[in-house]
Amino acid sequence: MKFTVAIDGPAAAGKGTISKAVAAHFGFAHLDTGLLYRAVGRLVLLGADPLEAARNLAANDLAHLGLRGEEVASAASKVAAMPEVRSALVKYQRDFAHADGGAVLDGRDIGTVICPDADVKLYITASPEIRAARRYAELIASGKQANLDAVLADIRARDHRDQNRSDAPLKPADDALLIDTSELSIDAAVAEAVTNIKRIIEGRH
Repeated sequence: MKFTVAIDGPAAAGKGTISKAVAAHFGFAHLDTGLLYRAVGRLVLLGADPLEAARNLAANDLAHLGLRGEEVASAASKVAAMPEVRSALVKYQRDFAHADGGAVLDGRDIGTVICPDADVKLYITASPEIRAARRYAELIASGKQANLDAVLADIRARDHRDQNRSDAPLKPADDALLIDTSELSIDAAVAEAVTNIKRIIEGRH
């Protein structure tokens, strides 16, 4: 069975957690497309050319333990604004999306650019303040130094960059279902996503 779920949204809205849970629930493969950009961003920090890094990205680049840091995240947002880098990574994502067995992809432009024909499109969002508080709590829990105001400023800067880039800006697809997680628990948000996907799957039988 080929069935594609596209999940988009800004940083720290919960799309990664929801995507993993949805993929596990339905037995679909999962791709965090942000890891592609983080991997390229990490290589650029090490001195690589952004386009060369994107073209030669290997599976082990996506498994590197250093991809979740804030410095890499900032570098990822910058390389993601480069049209030639985005173009180089499109085929990787589309091949994954159309593999047999079903696929869940989460990112910034899955429903609008990568998989405009996805069977289900979700847009996960939350207020900048809520997202900053979540990211701050993650950083503190992992033993890192963090300042809430600085984290909020970074979230706002990343949103501005993602939403205003010339190529594939972050926005909901016209036919995406919006899930605002500002006031939702993870379980409630996952349940809402699963319910909507199940409805579409059952509607085809």
